[in-house]
Amino acid sequence: KIFLNKKKKFVSFVTGGDPDITTSLQIIKSLAKNGSDIIEIGMPFSDPMADGPTIQQSSIRAIKNKIDLEDIFKISRNFRKTNDETPLILMGYYNIIFHYGVSKFVKKCVSNGIDGLIIVDLQPEEDTELLKEIKSTNLDLIRLITPTTNNERFNQILKNASGFLYYVNVTGTTGQHSANLNDIKKSILNFKKRTKLPIVSGFGIKNVKQVREICRFSDGVVVGSSIVNIVEKNYIDNKKNIIGLVSNFVKRLNKGTIS
Repeated sequence: KIFLNKKKKFVSFVTGGDPDITTSLQIIKSLAKNGSDIIEIGMPFSDPMADGPTIQQSSIRAIKNKIDLEDIFKISRNFRKTNDETPLILMGYYNIIFHYGVSKFVKKCVSNGIDGLIIVDLQPEEDTELLKEIKSTNLDLIRLITPTTNNERFNQILKNASGFLYYVNVTGTTGQHSANLNDIKKSILNFKKRTKLPIVSGFGIKNVKQVREICRFSDGVVVGSSIVNIVEKNYIDNKKNIIGLVSNFVKRLNKGTIS
């Protein structure tokens, strides 16, 4: 379901419940209406090691509002009342899932319209419990690959990967700096020789020019920090305009996926 056609995918990331549960649902609905082919919803976590300051702050805002997994499922369920097409992916850290209960978490994902999971810190050596629960479902387990992933590691990652592979452009945290385009291209094309899974590129993508350039050799892009940054800059004094600002930004960047 996540990759139904060959179109280059524009993937948006937002933290669930940021800046509040009502606005968060409105943002996610507007993402789907304005060009997001796939939406990643971040599960707020107090120690998000792969995330830069912008997404860390969004998690802090959500946690201060007491947003938890039940709220994330509520957002997903309400989104699904009007949209059963746009794939939803939950992205986060295994600690949250383990604490909630792996079996219960997977059942809730299925019943609330979640299509895939990206668990940043869950390594292939430690994923047995989650795999056991999702094998009888249609949930995709989307894996991260990086510029430093060697051939042996790549083969191990591929064993239980599905949906697509998320190529992390830079070594470091989200939204901080952009990688060299030629390096990204060389790395992704090398991985593409060894898998039929689509490869989507993320971390440090901020404008339509970058989207267009990266979509020439990848199957899509992920944009997160730049969207979350709009929320951060406007949620106090300009909240009523957040939806419009996010919508216009996503609409503009999505144009870069059309070759």
